[in-house]
Parts: sequence; C-alpha cells; structure tokens
Amino acid sequence: MDNTVWFLTSNAGKLAEAAHHFSKLGLTVRALEVPEGAVVEPQAPTLVEVAEAKIRQALNHLPHDHAVVLVEDAGLFVDALDGFPGVYSSYAHETIGNAGILRLLSHLLSEDPALSKRLRSASFQAVAVLWDGQEFHVGKGICKGSIAHEIEGDGGFGYDPIFIPSDLDEEGMPLDPETLGVTSTHGQTFGSVEAEIKHQFSHRRRALDDIVQQVQHLVNR
Repeated sequence: MDNTVWFLTSNAGKLAEAAHHFSKLGLTVRALEVPEGAVVEPQAPTLVEVAEAKIRQALNHLPHDHAVVLVEDAGLFVDALDGFPGVYSSYAHETIGNAGILRLLSHLLSEDPALSKRLRSASFQAVAVLWDGQEFHVGKGICKGSIAHEIEGDGGFGYDPIFIPSDLDEEGMPLDPETLGVTSTHGQTFGSVEAEIKHQFSHRRRALDDIVQQVQHLVNR
C-alpha cells in the first residue's frame, strides 16, 4: 500500500484530523486537488454510496494508478423527519438552514413532554470511505442526540447550534436521554461548547478511528 492517503477535501480542519489518525499507521495524508466541477455531489440514498460515487469521479485525477483515496461524508438524521436531511444535509442547510429544520419539527410536536422528546431524537452520522486501489473500505461513526427547541450558540458549523448530544459513559458510548454520563454538555448544543468538548462526541472522529483499524493490514501489503 502506498504510504500517502489522498483525501478529497478542501477543509483544512478535516485534513489535519485525518492526518493525525493515519499517522498512527505511518501514513501521510495529503489533499487531493481536482479541477473545479470534476467531482459533483451525487444523488444517492446513503452516505456510503455518496462517498463511493465521489471516489469514482476522482479516480481519473489521481497521481498514479495505485494511489489510495479517502472521502469523508456526514449528515444530520432527524428521526421524526424520516432521517431528513440525511444525505441532503449540505443542500438543506444552504436552503432552509437551522431555522427551517426547527419549523419542520414544530408541527409534529405534541404537548405530551415524553412524545416531544421522542420526536426530537436525531443523530449525526459520518462515513470515511477509503479506496486502496482494489476495493472500498468503510468506516462509520454516529453521535446520538436530539434537536434543541431553538438555535443556541454561534460556535461550530452547520447544524451544531440545534443539536444536543446524548451523554457518554466511561467507554464513550451514548446513554439514554435524561441519563447523566461521564461526558456531558449538560443540555447545551454543539454550537455552545468548546471544540475540545465537541471532539469527544465526534461522529467524524469515530468514523476515522473505524477506518484506521480496518486498514492496518494494508500498510504492509
């Protein structure tokens, strides 16, 4: 396996995080630059299919035939909206924004507190898909939580100001709503907490951890 992983991203933060994870395997992560318009956002039902489609589009722009390519994709999945915005998270945020998601939920909410909490359940989900020159490898990460009643905080990006993560136990696993864990934002949204705290819940970090564990055997191929 080539010791360079070409990451199809223009996000410096994502690049730095991936570089940290793959450095554990002695691999270097570099940004894969492609001509504008060469890779378009595909219409597909799952994050994995979206990521794989992006990689297929990028194959003609690799530095050599055996190059290793990485794509990371993520979305917000709201249970009461049948998983919407999901794979359309980026487009939905650009068009209706956080306020639009809250409006979509508002007509579904009941005065029954228990039902209201159930309807607000949601999760951030991420996939890290790596093409090793022969096959795809898929890492997945999930951050469970709920949608806030209003926009809170101006930190983070995307849907962070309306997402409250579930508390985590000693092993970093999500707990049931209303259960206080070792790691908690105490009801605050991702938009209201420091980046270091958010990182402990990160679905993207979990997806990268998963893919790194899967590809360890490729390093000495």
